[in-house]
Amino acid sequence: MEPAELLRCRQRDAGEEPWDRWGTYLSDRQWGTVREDYSADGNAWTSFPFEHSHLRTYRWGEDGLLGLCDEQGLLCLAPVLWNGEDPILKERLFGLGNPEGNHGEDIKEAMYHLAGTPTGSYAKALYRYPQTRFPYEQLREENRRRGRDQPEFELVDTGVFDAGRFFDLEVEIAKATPEDLLIRYTITNQGPDAATLHLLPSLWFRNTWGWGDGNAARSCIERTDGGVKTSGLPGLPAMELRCNAPGTWLFTENETNTESLYGQPLTQPYVKDAFHRYLIHQESTAVNPAQKGSRCALLLQRQLAAGEVWCVDLRLCRHDRNHASESDWLQPNQASSLLQQRRAEWDDHLTSVTGAMAADDRAIHAAAAAGLFWCRKFYNWNVSRWLRGDRTGPTPPEARWHTENAYWKTLRSRDVISMPDCWEYPYFCQWDLMFHAVAFAELDPGEAKRQCRMLRQASYTANNGQSPAYEWALSDANPPIGAWAALRIAQIEKRSGHPLDFAFLRSALRQLMLEYGWWANRTDRNGDSLFEGGFLGLDNIAIFDRRYPLKDGSRIEQSDGTAWMGMLSLNMLEIAVTLHQDRPEYAELTDRFIDDFSVLCFALNSPGVRGFVNWDEQDGFYYDVLKRPDGSTDYLRTRSLSGLIPLLGIASFDADEVKAIPNLDVRRTLSEVAKERGAPFEHISHLGSWHRNRVLYSLVPPSRLRRILTRVFDENEFLSPYGIRSLSKVYATSPYTYVEGSDVATISYSPADSPVAMFGGNSNWRGPIWMPINFLLIEALQKYGFFFGDDFLIEFPTGSGQQMNLWQISLELQKRLVGIFRRDASGRRAFNGEVNLFQQDPLWRDLFLFNEYFHGCNGSGVGASHQTGWTAVVAKMITQLNRWQHSDSPSHPS
Repeated sequence: MEPAELLRCRQRDAGEEPWDRWGTYLSDRQWGTVREDYSADGNAWTSFPFEHSHLRTYRWGEDGLLGLCDEQGLLCLAPVLWNGEDPILKERLFGLGNPEGNHGEDIKEAMYHLAGTPTGSYAKALYRYPQTRFPYEQLREENRRRGRDQPEFELVDTGVFDAGRFFDLEVEIAKATPEDLLIRYTITNQGPDAATLHLLPSLWFRNTWGWGDGNAARSCIERTDGGVKTSGLPGLPAMELRCNAPGTWLFTENETNTESLYGQPLTQPYVKDAFHRYLIHQESTAVNPAQKGSRCALLLQRQLAAGEVWCVDLRLCRHDRNHASESDWLQPNQASSLLQQRRAEWDDHLTSVTGAMAADDRAIHAAAAAGLFWCRKFYNWNVSRWLRGDRTGPTPPEARWHTENAYWKTLRSRDVISMPDCWEYPYFCQWDLMFHAVAFAELDPGEAKRQCRMLRQASYTANNGQSPAYEWALSDANPPIGAWAALRIAQIEKRSGHPLDFAFLRSALRQLMLEYGWWANRTDRNGDSLFEGGFLGLDNIAIFDRRYPLKDGSRIEQSDGTAWMGMLSLNMLEIAVTLHQDRPEYAELTDRFIDDFSVLCFALNSPGVRGFVNWDEQDGFYYDVLKRPDGSTDYLRTRSLSGLIPLLGIASFDADEVKAIPNLDVRRTLSEVAKERGAPFEHISHLGSWHRNRVLYSLVPPSRLRRILTRVFDENEFLSPYGIRSLSKVYATSPYTYVEGSDVATISYSPADSPVAMFGGNSNWRGPIWMPINFLLIEALQKYGFFFGDDFLIEFPTGSGQQMNLWQISLELQKRLVGIFRRDASGRRAFNGEVNLFQQDPLWRDLFLFNEYFHGCNGSGVGASHQTGWTAVVAKMITQLNRWQHSDSPSHPS
């Protein structure tokens, strides 16, 4: 029998039922974002700090604590808590802004995603709220005192969780229909003593009326029998909210408290912080006695004995539903029955995706999937309007029109987008999003395709074909992995038993062709197919900041920049070859990609007339090359992931594909290309070579492959017990220094946070294990392994005497990466580090965080703590390992 969730996905994708109309789309953080910054100096963190968030109306979105909203972000619902001690209500997650944290922006809360389904039919998350006063200032002051060479001071370090003195808030959401939702708040007193908690389920409208549009009426919520009802809006019907517990309904407006913030008179008496003032400061006049407004909350209070559980159910549904044909399932038994059914369907969905799994692997996989679905957030930004400002607000500074973001004035977003981290990075990031899309592919192919194509829609792309990078720097150059993501999504979906989606690949290729032209024509500044500058993902891994020239005018030509472009050309070729199966005319496109890939392979490997190349024969590694104004060159001999990116440019085609598209037999034309380039043919003679009835396309010749991998699999260099490090460990004892004129820099191995703030507070790529690049390297090894089979064996680890083929090694690497989350022989999970509470306490030890990256030696989680997007690719690894364990022989990688 087909799982119910897959049926809902089909109904959603076919436009039959709007299962995606409501979801956990409410942002975890709206303050401190570029969108909300209207300051003269452009400092988003100080222009809208956390202290303003409960007083000031947001312009472009909303945030809340484990909340939900509709797909337009118009109507929001979230729980609010108060322990009787805090100076403000707990409405949203707290953390440090980038200038405050000793390693950049940093959430300081205990929050976990537990479950989620593609259509939002079931979702579950956990928040842990201290019973004592929340240590806001202690967290700020201690992190401010610490330097970059010290670890972050976390909430657990303050002692607020000692003796279990906290409340657990479990939020569960279950949809009876697309527009009929059950929300259950389950609160448990985990402490040894009785404790009082105030719970305020809150419903409010995003302020869409206060910006001078003229035709936007103020939205309203008002009291009705049994609950509250809302006004309807275009695209959003009138809704009603009811609760199974009696309480006091409070109402106010979603308007700024200008008096508290700016010392200016209020334009009307009821403002955003009314519930704080009513409950904490006993101001009864702060709320509207007429019981209507654009914000409302139901005030509930309970003293919980030690271990006591308090359950509150709410129903959010269309006001115009047919009451006669529906039962009131807010009754406890009916609500519990719906939750039980949706939980079972969630489990059925996961099992249908992965098959049977060990309990520990299932828990890791489920948590990774949950984070993916919870991190889809409503993102709203009209850059042109942001540049001009609103008629009702101050005019933005003229300097805003002279920033890079001004070039993107045509960017208009009002979409649900997968965020890199729901609190630390609550905005789109292009290259992160491609990993998210691939992680979605097994769980929800429809969502994977939507996210993959999101930023290449006309409403996002610039006139020159470039797609935006991320909110803080829209024009930055990110690694061009969109073609890889589209291809992998199609392959993974096919591997799951679906027909190959040629229509998706065709539409993706049309969008990618525009971006491909931008890359080829803009980034190759010198016309020699070598690429320099730009973010390129590996932000802090180089000895110098590669975005800019050095003081003497020297530029850095990046081994990974050229390799990324080679990988893009090859992925575009693979898509064209795949589409040729359905429509023969796509054979015409292959010529362009074959020629471009051949030229890039020459540029990376053969000195030709230039007299230098990224490949250093002496060291057997790809390095960045310093190109001086006088034409002289030198290697920047830093062994890092940037030198491994050429490995990613790998594909092979079988004899049938070559027969169908003869120009795939590239050896017929390589000698001509070599003559044109003035390059020795022997450096790229591997291109088009045949083995086991397949033809090889790779940036790295097999002889060089062995030399590179010998370093990669060396435990004294790249190979960690938990994956591949981003920088060779040799620099721990022998730092590398380079002097170029007045520029002097040193790079050393840092297994966790970087001591160098080259790209701001979150630049941390000087040693840690980085899941997305590990994932790409594993896929590359599998492709090499599929081509060579047992004819290419290599020691793993280097020096062990144990010979393995590359497919086997790819599985061993996946085991190491999954081992970050699995319990080891002593019951500890590496990502939890040395925090014994997290490792040993039954209330904590089976909760998962998916960090931005991981300590290069002990595997502990570092950086953003809810970076479920790209770290969720670990779920794909778990699936592949489990399938491999239950199969007689490995299959083609997918």
